Amino acid sequence: MQLGAVFPTTEIGSDPAAIRDWAQAAEGLGLSRILAYDHVLGAEHADREPALTGPYTERDAFHEPFVLFGYLAAITSRVELATSVLILTQRQTALVAKQAAEVDLLSGGRMVLGVGTGWNWVEYESLGVPFAERGKRLDEQVELLRALWSEPVVDFHGAYHRVDRAGLAPLPPRPVPLWFGGFSKPALRRAARLGDGFFFGSSPSHMQGLMEGFRACLEEEGRDPASVPCDAVVDASQSPDEWQRQLELWRELGGSHLSLRAMDTAAASVGFEKVGFSGPGAYIEVLERFAEVCQ
Repeated sequence: MQLGAVFPTTEIGSDPAAIRDWAQAAEGLGLSRILAYDHVLGAEHADREPALTGPYTERDAFHEPFVLFGYLAAITSRVELATSVLILTQRQTALVAKQAAEVDLLSGGRMVLGVGTGWNWVEYESLGVPFAERGKRLDEQVELLRALWSEPVVDFHGAYHRVDRAGLAPLPPRPVPLWFGGFSKPALRRAARLGDGFFFGSSPSHMQGLMEGFRACLEEEGRDPASVPCDAVVDASQSPDEWQRQLELWRELGGSHLSLRAMDTAAASVGFEKVGFSGPGAYIEVLERFAEVCQ
């Protein structure tokens, strides 16, 4: 079982030194990866039709994942850098391919691109991308990303994209691993068909049914579930004994990675409680306890 840490993006603040200290602590403790959430814009929820149902608002700060990972790549040397997840369908596919390839190149092959469709239609509208048909768009984006990462010249004509004999230079040292995330059956089926791995956004006990469903989808696609890595999270609000119990359950379910989420923002939306962190150092202290208990 590999251990990771969710970057506390909405709470750690904007001091580069605090971000550096947290990332270097995660790597120094032997954690295998850093996970970063993604939103370009937050929106007010009041008086919306249709309603905004997601947990984040205009008050929640998000560090942009690719810029963040460029910084983290320079101040770490081993830990993986994973988006969990990037809202791919509201972004330009060729630009994402370029950004992910560059992070992978400059980090020495440490980029993991987790992708999903998101929920904030206001964010889509603001970025000039239709919210409808985002699932079909995502399928095509994955095909194009993999072509751009592996072929020096791509001639692609799809329902949503046209690349006319063009390509990335430099290419990444390898095709960037493409993971998926989400909570719906379509997300599981898409990941079983196309994904290199899956991010489950809550604890193993909360995600057990989804994990079993994902394994069934993999078998339907003729894939060995044991060959597809899966990441779940435990929370700082849980006890160290509960971390260990969740780790053992995740191992029994066939999970490969378990990451610590230490962030009060939107805790209830993934089944957890608020802790009340006292400052940047508190996020490092809980990482230390997590590594000590679970390694």
